[in-house]
Amino acid sequence: MTQPDNLLTADFYGYEALLSEEERKLLLKARDFMRTEVKPLVNEYWARGEFPRELIGKFRELGLAGVAYEGYGDPLPAASHLLTGMLAMEYTRTDPSVATFYGVHNGLAMYSVYSGGDQEQRDRWLPAMAAMDKIGAFAMTEPLGGSDVAGGMRTTAERGADGTWVLNGAKKWIGNATFADLVVVWARDVADNHVKGFVVERGTPGFEPVKIENKVAFRIVENAEITLTDVRVPEANRLQNINSFRDVAGILRATRGGVAWQALGVMIGAYEAALAYAKERKQFGRPIAKFQLVQDLLVRSLGNITACWGMLVQLARLQDNGIFRDEHSSLAKAFVTSRMREVVAWSREIFGGNGIVLDHDVARFFVDAEAIYSFEGTREMNTLIVGKSITGESAFV
Repeated sequence: MTQPDNLLTADFYGYEALLSEEERKLLLKARDFMRTEVKPLVNEYWARGEFPRELIGKFRELGLAGVAYEGYGDPLPAASHLLTGMLAMEYTRTDPSVATFYGVHNGLAMYSVYSGGDQEQRDRWLPAMAAMDKIGAFAMTEPLGGSDVAGGMRTTAERGADGTWVLNGAKKWIGNATFADLVVVWARDVADNHVKGFVVERGTPGFEPVKIENKVAFRIVENAEITLTDVRVPEANRLQNINSFRDVAGILRATRGGVAWQALGVMIGAYEAALAYAKERKQFGRPIAKFQLVQDLLVRSLGNITACWGMLVQLARLQDNGIFRDEHSSLAKAFVTSRMREVVAWSREIFGGNGIVLDHDVARFFVDAEAIYSFEGTREMNTLIVGKSITGESAFV
């Protein structure tokens, strides 16, 4: 295997070389976009707690939103999971918030339509979503329901005599919801008590998203609390291939693996910032990169990055080979996000007092890591999924 030029400093074992030449061109395209279009904006908008809406048009020009979906992506018919994972890493390496905006749209929302919709629904919504002419959101978590939402979903859907569905309830922490054109809302059908999915279009009466303020992490992401009051949705907007939470679990399985790739991106971003700082910051007349304890922190960080990257490469292979299970994504999410916490702490430590200043980037990675650690299943929930798999015994209450 020939190592390509310009591998990331953090790619110590050359994992990027596993991509095909065509795939790597797309990765480098995304890398250049994040460097030139996104990085100059993120600290300003993070401080303001706002999403830079001008980036939507620039992401549209980037043209990578549909690469994972056969028949809806260009230039690849359908990207490998290795490429889509490395793209998620690349976006997050620059900024976790912007990466989450993209991941919610390109992952959670689009994949819900792609896997949960019938052919008519895929053809109706996915071309516009792939072109980013319509932005998507994914509404599952509720004010009183997080880890227990599968069995305790309070948002309800009731079908009337005319076939129209009426949704009532509330959702919380819904990224992109303040400006999304299409929101995939999950609700419990009162007739059979099973969870079903509905595409609610912007402007539908009774659908009220309100931005959550005063966050100390993911400040660029416009999370919303949504109130649904007699929201009427036609049967044509009910995802036809979703008939229970078991069907929803397949979506979460795939997106949970994507979050692990995001965690890798956070590690790399923090490590790169710390490494660059260590080379330029001088104490006692020499760069702190010459200090043994600083090198120890950097090497431990690189070890975590390299180990997690290897795990995620194999996870992508399992997905591509169709032998990917819940416990595979759960182990990756639990393990990689735990290692991420270590790396962002070690990286911030290298900066000393400067590590709490936004100008140096590492503070943003440090606090944003906490959001990634929590969503798409906590460490505890994912641990119990893996624990049930390896022991054959369920420890869920």
